[in-house]
Amino acid sequence: MRPATEALWAALMLAGLQQLTSLATSPDSSVDRSSQNLPSVPRDLPPGVEFLDLSHNHIRQLHQGDFKNTTLLRRLNVSWNSLEGIDPGTFLNTPLLEDLDLSHNRLRNLSGQQYLLHTGNLLLLNLTWNSFVTMTLGDSFRSLAKLERLALEAENISVGDFKSIAEKKLQTLTLCLGDELGYEAGSLKDVHAQRLQIASTSSKIVDGGLYSDALSFFDEVELMNLTGGYRELTEQLSQREAVYNFFINMPVESFSITESPIIHMTCPKSQSPMLQLDFSYCALSDTIFSMVEEQQTLECQTLSNVRKLILVSNNLKSLQLLSQRMQHMKSLQHLDLSLNSLYYEGIDECVWPANITNMTLSSNRLTDSVFKCLPKGIETLDLQNNQVSVVSSSILKMESLTSLNLIANRLRDLPVCDGFPKLNELLLGSNSLHAPSVNRLETCPELRTLDVSYNPFTCTCALRSFIRLGIESERKNSHRGIELLRWPGEYYCTYPEDVRDTILKDIWIQEITCNVGVLAATILCPAVVVILVVMTLCHRLDIPWYMGMIWQWTRAKHRARTRQVRPEDLIGVEFHAFVSYSQHDTDWVHDSLLPNLEGPAGGLRICLHEKHFVPGKTVVENILGCVEKSRRSLFVLSAHFVKSDWCHYELYFASHQRLSRGSDSIVLVLLEPLPQYTIPSKYYQLKAMMGRHTYLEWPQDRAKHRLFWVNLRAALQADLPNAPVTEIE
Repeated sequence: MRPATEALWAALMLAGLQQLTSLATSPDSSVDRSSQNLPSVPRDLPPGVEFLDLSHNHIRQLHQGDFKNTTLLRRLNVSWNSLEGIDPGTFLNTPLLEDLDLSHNRLRNLSGQQYLLHTGNLLLLNLTWNSFVTMTLGDSFRSLAKLERLALEAENISVGDFKSIAEKKLQTLTLCLGDELGYEAGSLKDVHAQRLQIASTSSKIVDGGLYSDALSFFDEVELMNLTGGYRELTEQLSQREAVYNFFINMPVESFSITESPIIHMTCPKSQSPMLQLDFSYCALSDTIFSMVEEQQTLECQTLSNVRKLILVSNNLKSLQLLSQRMQHMKSLQHLDLSLNSLYYEGIDECVWPANITNMTLSSNRLTDSVFKCLPKGIETLDLQNNQVSVVSSSILKMESLTSLNLIANRLRDLPVCDGFPKLNELLLGSNSLHAPSVNRLETCPELRTLDVSYNPFTCTCALRSFIRLGIESERKNSHRGIELLRWPGEYYCTYPEDVRDTILKDIWIQEITCNVGVLAATILCPAVVVILVVMTLCHRLDIPWYMGMIWQWTRAKHRARTRQVRPEDLIGVEFHAFVSYSQHDTDWVHDSLLPNLEGPAGGLRICLHEKHFVPGKTVVENILGCVEKSRRSLFVLSAHFVKSDWCHYELYFASHQRLSRGSDSIVLVLLEPLPQYTIPSKYYQLKAMMGRHTYLEWPQDRAKHRLFWVNLRAALQADLPNAPVTEIE
C-alpha cells in the first residue's frame, strides 16, 4: 500500500478497529495471512476468526464456500491481490461482517457486485483502486442498510451514478481521484453524507465542478493529498466563500487556521459558540467578518461569545476599521494584531468593545495618535516596534492600564502618567532617550517596574538624576520602590566619546561641571578678562574691519566657484539624484520618497542601488558609477545610516564629486534627530557638511509633508544634458 492510501483507509477504519480490538480476546480471533503468495483463500482458517488479513497475495477469485467455516468474521482485508471476480454467494456464511477492504484489485464493474446482497451488516466498504471505468453503483448497494463509510474510485462520474444509495445517510464518502477523471456537474446530488473526503493522487488539475458540487452538497469537505492545482482550487473556494462559511459556522469553542492564504472570513449565520479564534499568518484584510449588501457594509453580530482573537501577520491596515469589525464582540478580552501594517490617522473615532483588557499591537506603523484609538478599559497594552515619538498628556484617560510596552519606538523622554494613574509596568527599551527626565516619574505613583535599557544615553549633567535612580533601584528599601530592569548591564554611554560604551553605574560626573554657581566662578571671571583684552586689541588694531573684508572676499569667491558648473562637467549625467540610505530605511524610501520624486508627482529620475547597480561589477565600482551619472547625491540620514559602512563609502565618493559639480551636488535629508555627538568620528565629513549646509528635516506632522516634498524637488531639479532616449519619450 502506498502511504497516502494507508493513511486514508486508516482514517476511515479507526472507529471499527477500536471496537474489534476490544473483541479480540483469543489468539484465533485475529489471523494474518498477508504476503504469503496465496493463490486462493486458505481452507485451514480457524472457525473463531473475527479479523482476517489476506492482503498482498495472488488471489484472483473469491468463491462461494471460501468462508463457510468463519461465521464470526467481522473484518476482512483482501486488498492488494489480483481479484477479478467474486461469486454472489461468497459471504452467505458471514452475517456479522462489518468491514470489507477490496481495494487495489482488478474488479471491473461497480454495477455487478452481487456479493453485497449478503453483507447487510456492513459498516465500512473500500472499493478504491480497482479497474472501474464508471461510478455507476448497482442495485446490490441498496442492501447495505447499515453502511456508514464508503470509499470508491472510477475514471468517470456521471449524474445518476449514486441513485442506489440516495436513501442512505452515510457518515463519510471517500472519492479517490486518479490521473484521469471525467466528472459531470451535479453527479453528487444523490449522495447524503455528513462528510465528503476527496483524496487526490495526481498533480493534474481536477475539474472545478467536483469541488463546486462538494461545497454545495456536503456540510463537511476534506481535501487530502493535494499535489497540484492548489492555486486554482484556492481561487475557486475564495470566489464561492463556501469554505469560509463552513469554517466559521463550525460548532466548536476554539478554532484556528494558521499559515494559510485565505483572504477573507465571513460572519456566522447564527450566534456562534466560539470562544477563541486564531487566524495567524494568513492574508486577511480589513474586510474580515463583514459583508456587503446593497452597497452597504454590514458588521458581524454573531461572534459575541469570542473572548480571544488572534490576527497576527495578516494584511490588516486600518485600526479604525478593525474597531468597527469587532464592535459587536461584547465578550472580547484578548486581541492580538501584531505583525501587520496598521495605522491610525486620528480622524475617525474608534468603536472597540468595552471588555478588551489585553491588546497587542506590536510591529505595525502606529504613531502618537494611536492612543486616541484604544479601548478605555484596557489593562495591558503592547506597542512594541512602532513609530510612537510622544505620549501626549492630553489623551483620554485609561484608568485601568497597568502595563505599557513601548520598546523599539522613537521616544525621546519618559512619558507623563497623567492618563495612566494605575500604571505599574513601563517598558521603554531601544528608544531615543538621551537623558530621561526622572521628575516625570512623580506622575506615576503606582509604577514598580521600569525598563529603559538599550537607549543612547549622553553621560552629562542631565543624566545624573537617572544614574542615581538606577543605583537606588539596587536597594530593596528604595523610597521610590521602582525596579529598573537590566540595570546596570544594559545601560551604556554613547556620548562623550571618551566614555562611550561605559556602564552608567561606573560614570562619575564631577559636581563642579554641574553646579552653575561654582562653574560661573571658575570660568566666567577669567573669560570676562580675556574678552576685554581681545576687544581692546581688536579696537586698537582695527581687526574687525580686516575680518569683514576677508569674509566678504571669501564668500564672493565661494559663490563664483559654486556657480561655475561647466557643461562638459555634466556629460554622462543621466539622473537627477543618486539616493544613499540604510537598508533599515527602505520602507520610507520606497513608500514615501520615490512616489513623490519620480513619475507624474515629481518628474525626476532617481538612481537606486537595487535598480541600477550593474551585476558583475564590484560594489565600489557601482557606487562610483551611480554618483558620476547623477547630478546630485541625496543622503537619507538616520541612526542606521551612520552605522553602515557602505553608506560611509557613498558619502565619501559623493563628497569628492563636489569638486566638479559644486557644493550643491549633495543634499541631506534628516529622517530622524541625529545629534552631532551620536555620529561616529569616521563620519567627520558628514559632521562638517551638517555644520556648513542647510539640510531638510522629515516632519512628523503629516500636514507639513507637502511642503517638504516641494522643497526637496526644488533642491534636486536640474536640466540634464544626456537623458536616455527611452525615458524622454
